[in-house]
Amino acid sequence: MERRFEINMHDFRYKNNHLFCESVRIEDIASNVGTPFYLYSYRTLIDHFGKLQEAFKEVNPLICYSMKANSNSAILRALVKKGAGLDIVSGGELFKALRSGCVPRKIVYASVGKTTREIREAIRRGILFFNVESIPELELINSIALSLRKTVQVAIRINPDVEPHTHRFITTGKLTNKFGIDFETARRIFLQRNRFASLKINGLHMHIGSQIIESSPFIGAIRRVAAFVAELRRLGVRLKYLNIGGGLGIVYKNERPQTAAEFASAVMPILRKTGLKIILEPGRFIVGNAGILVARVLYIKRSKTKTFAIVDAGMNDLIRPALYEAYHEILPLREISHSVRTKYDVVGPICESADFLAKDRTMPKLAVGDLLAVMGAGAYGFSMSSNYNQRLRAAEVMVNKNQFFITRRREDYSDLLKGEVIPGFLK
Repeated sequence: MERRFEINMHDFRYKNNHLFCESVRIEDIASNVGTPFYLYSYRTLIDHFGKLQEAFKEVNPLICYSMKANSNSAILRALVKKGAGLDIVSGGELFKALRSGCVPRKIVYASVGKTTREIREAIRRGILFFNVESIPELELINSIALSLRKTVQVAIRINPDVEPHTHRFITTGKLTNKFGIDFETARRIFLQRNRFASLKINGLHMHIGSQIIESSPFIGAIRRVAAFVAELRRLGVRLKYLNIGGGLGIVYKNERPQTAAEFASAVMPILRKTGLKIILEPGRFIVGNAGILVARVLYIKRSKTKTFAIVDAGMNDLIRPALYEAYHEILPLREISHSVRTKYDVVGPICESADFLAKDRTMPKLAVGDLLAVMGAGAYGFSMSSNYNQRLRAAEVMVNKNQFFITRRREDYSDLLKGEVIPGFLK
């Protein structure tokens, strides 16, 4: 028996009542690696990247995978080998991007808070361009480029002031957000661009938010930016790049997000008219449903009002439910078709009331030792994990066909002391 989920994760499926990743039974990985661990499907990862390539092939875009979604080196290497560029937001991400084999001319650099050291290193490495978020940042990049005797390309990040219809914490394109520059200020920058002798200000960038499941916010924002491109052209300003960012949503619960083809069909008529080189910065769309978090039930605790399934993964491993009240489907690794169903709060071992993976979730009856898969955990899972409560960060594993590979070993207690120094007066 084989059954596919209706959650857009075609490489995680039940076979004979056991959950598989591609052709590997996940219970076998758990027996070998221990829990908790993150598990990624190589085939799903590459398939989602390929869908974007195919959807936008008419304009031959540079697709820069957003590293903040998941920066595991194996994931980066897999995408780079398929032709991806990388979207980075820190010096650490630049370091890993280069180590992954990404050529610098396929790296774009965002972030509202780039430091002098980070900017200098990125210029020395020869990245494609910076997405600039403020006039002070523009001035700093110009001065550093001048000191290095380099000419640097930059794109101005426009804040188009559109409502993306997503969680308020992952909205980035409203004027109340810290990101980007308004149209009036951006116009002034372009008209005074000769002030920045060491810069080629030849691109526009936008990013309106994350987990956006419909095309209308993108259409509204891209139309506003495209109109600005036309206005600048009339003013004698010639651009080269239009970076439309990322933010495409995936299925977590009952969402019906647009496909890559539907998104491309909606925005392509606008992009085509700009005549500019198009750049995309997808993260979640590529990796979100390519990954799961596997945890083991430690205890079943019953109170007068609740039944708790206490598992060995917590908010230090996956903070999205605590931070955003995000929904993740949770499935047993062994499917029981006619099991008694019980309502659980699935919670972790962290000493916080916010430490939960699901609340009031109706599931098959659970027992101590059962293994659970937290679905759709490939994006903003491990990348936002921590050692809170001095918990060890989880292992990461990748499956390719009928083999699995540990791509990050589980931490041990010695890792908790790394970098710490006892001052002399305490010795």
